[in-house]
Amino acid sequence: MAPSTPPGQAPRDREAGDDLLRAGLKLIHMRMIVALDDHGQISAAANALNISQPAASRMIAEMESLLSIELCDRLPRGVRLTSYGAVLARRARAILLEMREAGREIADLRAGRGGTVVLGSVTAPAIELVVPAINRVRKSFPNISIEMQVENSAVLARELLAQRHDFMIGRVPDDLNPRLFTSRVIGVEKACLIVRAGHPLLRRENTPLAELAEYDWVMQPSGSLLRRTVEATFVTRNVRPPDRMLNTSSLLLTLVTIARSDAIAAVSVAVARFIKDDLKGEIEILPLDFAIEVQPYSLIMLRDRRLSPAARMLRDHILNQIG
Repeated sequence: MAPSTPPGQAPRDREAGDDLLRAGLKLIHMRMIVALDDHGQISAAANALNISQPAASRMIAEMESLLSIELCDRLPRGVRLTSYGAVLARRARAILLEMREAGREIADLRAGRGGTVVLGSVTAPAIELVVPAINRVRKSFPNISIEMQVENSAVLARELLAQRHDFMIGRVPDDLNPRLFTSRVIGVEKACLIVRAGHPLLRRENTPLAELAEYDWVMQPSGSLLRRTVEATFVTRNVRPPDRMLNTSSLLLTLVTIARSDAIAAVSVAVARFIKDDLKGEIEILPLDFAIEVQPYSLIMLRDRRLSPAARMLRDHILNQIG
């Protein structure tokens, strides 16, 4: 006779995977555990699924009953997934992703390589690489829907990990495990300094770094890559970085401040050229006797992620531009 399972211990080996399949979990259960993982509150998870909070609570209880485990701990303000809940959420996220990809592939077949691509990019390659690639793809396949988020790499990497993006162009943040991703370096971002037309510093052929520090600056928030690069430029040349700063990630606010004051701002060369062409006579690039080069950027995907045909096509058009 086979040994019985000790009380309170889940069946092992064969039973573990099979019982989970036979337990009766549904896709709505998968969506619920992922929503709990994302929001940490039953009410917020219910809103995400467009159901009432009591219905969400009943669904959680139903899942726990089906699996005979506790999926979350109830806290004074929200919930926290148990180790069991965390495992299920991670697997459920992958299952939902596969279902989304299946839907995309079916839609691609129906629409003749239509479908949806969702990607993220830092600013410079978004202007120089992604927009031209999108324009070429749309000429051949106008039914493709493309969504692009332009943000810093830290935000984009977390969106990619949450499987809300197909791929991104940027850098893997230092606080994330690079083994989670596959990446290919596709360019180096050069930066420059911009000022308003008629700025006093434009009278000089090249501006000493020490003199730049005496002006007001508009900079990205502390810790951003471009800001760290600019500050490092001052430090490595034994010049104290500027003290008077307006911190903002808004390009619009940056331009308004530059246009209406003698402040200086650091932006990518791609952005500066686009602005200079669009705002003729308003914004100028400051001549410098030194270069500002930001860390190279890469095309980044989740490891082992399979892209839809539409996403693969846009990715390939981007890569074809760099040879």
